[in-house]
Amino acid sequence: MRTIQQLTQRVHAEYLEMPGLRLTSDQIQRLCGIERATCQLVLQRLVKTKFLCVKPDGQYARLTEGRIARPRAAKAGLRTKSPSRKAS
Repeated sequence: MRTIQQLTQRVHAEYLEMPGLRLTSDQIQRLCGIERATCQLVLQRLVKTKFLCVKPDGQYARLTEGRIARPRAAKAGLRTKSPSRKAS
């Protein structure tokens, strides 16, 4: 018997292997051999972690559609030199 974690990894791997994959819950059940209630748990986890999203037609797709998020450049504040104090 496979655990929820193993099934989640399986579905995750299917979407990584096939960019642009869009499947309904029923199709995922058949592809991965998962029972309906278990499949719903797996899909909820993948949506919650923002790996998958649900399209208006009920299909599940990768949220990023395979694009790799690029890191954003950090903004650095410039310090201005404080006026030097004269010793009295």
